[in-house]
Amino acid sequence: MSIIRWDPFDDLASLRESMDKLFEDFFTRRPGPRPPTVAVWQPAVEVFDADHDIVVRAELPGIDPQDVEITVTEDVLTIKGQAKQMEEEKGKNYYRRELRYGAFSRSLALPGGVQGDQAKASYRNGILEIRVPKSEKAKPKTVKVDVG
Repeated sequence: MSIIRWDPFDDLASLRESMDKLFEDFFTRRPGPRPPTVAVWQPAVEVFDADHDIVVRAELPGIDPQDVEITVTEDVLTIKGQAKQMEEEKGKNYYRRELRYGAFSRSLALPGGVQGDQAKASYRNGILEIRVPKSEKAKPKTVKVDVG
């Protein structure tokens, strides 16, 4: 175990950073009543690189694929839709309601060099899959090394 010399100014620097953050938060808040917080949900996604495509999968159970809008602008993929609420049954005393309803929007940055105008989407078992082809420049190339 090595011995480390204590420097009291290290503690003062940490205290100063904390005080700076406190004052910054206090003076940059906007005055007046705060808007009520609204529970917003976004579908869970996974994005991965396939051989010739970038694949995005989004979890959208119970959502009609006709109610989903997909746009690709440059290198950003946006998924918009709405989960429609089933009518609440009158006379039921709910102990908990956790099903998600309402509009959602999810934007994802895609790696550079994709061909957004050739994107294709499919929906199966509550999973939306979007395949965006890579441009020729973005596809990996294999180079053979000559041993001479």
